[in-house]
Order: sequence, then C-alpha cells, then structure tokens
Amino acid sequence: MTGAERPGVLARLDIFVGEWSLEARFPGSADGTGMRARTTFEWILDGQFLVQRTEAPLLEAPDSLTIVCVNPQTGGYIQHYYDSRGVARRYAMSLEDGIWRLLRDSPDFSPLDFCQRFTGTFSDDQATIDGAWEKSSDGTTWTRDFALTYRRTG
Repeated sequence: MTGAERPGVLARLDIFVGEWSLEARFPGSADGTGMRARTTFEWILDGQFLVQRTEAPLLEAPDSLTIVCVNPQTGGYIQHYYDSRGVARRYAMSLEDGIWRLLRDSPDFSPLDFCQRFTGTFSDDQATIDGAWEKSSDGTTWTRDFALTYRRTG
C-alpha cells in the first residue's frame, strides 16, 4: 500500500520515515552533550504501522522498538514502546503543525511510577526534530528529563 492509498492520518507519519541520528543532552552534563544513537522509522504490514528502531551504544541507554498505530477512538495515534530492559509502555501520540507529542499519564503494561511527556518540533526542512522529555511524579508539575535532537541522515 502506498502513502496515497493510506488514510490521511497514517500518511501524515511519512515525515518520520528514514534514518536519523539522535543526540540526548542531560541536565548538568559538563559539556552540554550526552548520548548519541541512531534510529530508523519504516512502515510495516502494508503501511498500517510505523516502526521505530533505536540502537544506543551505551549500556546505560536501552535499545528500543516502538510501533505507532491509529487510535480508533480518538483518530490520533498510539505509540507502543518496548526496550532492552524489558520495559513496555503505551503513549498517546499526536502530530500537528510540525509538533510531535507523546504523553504517558496513566498505567498501561506497567505501573505508573511517574508520568512522561515528549514534545518535539520539526524544522522547516523536516531534517531536524528538536525536543525534550519531561517527567512528573504527580502529573501536574513537570521537570525536564533530557533534551533530544533527531537529525535526518537518510
């Protein structure tokens, strides 16, 4: 199935498809940098699901796999997240006007020890996504966990 044959809500996700480098920057790091990794986005199962695979070179950072699908109840998206630590989570996802948002604020496959959210902004040329992950113990007061920049490499 080609992008033109998929419903528009799925076709909007074509913006992610390809290879990206990642740079995570952690608060308090001496040089303002952190971990680097690579990630790829690709369509599977006749273009019904978008898969993201991330490989991180550090033992402290897990490799991960995400699967994005349409949420039939809201018309938005659901991102299912799995990583090499055995963590499984589900995020509500949106992509509107070049802003990518992920939110986890209720229990899913695992208990909700803390809430998480990500907001990333696509550059005008769609070659960079600048964003940050935040966390909250109460779902009201948020603190930055780390900044994350995606740069398209292919």
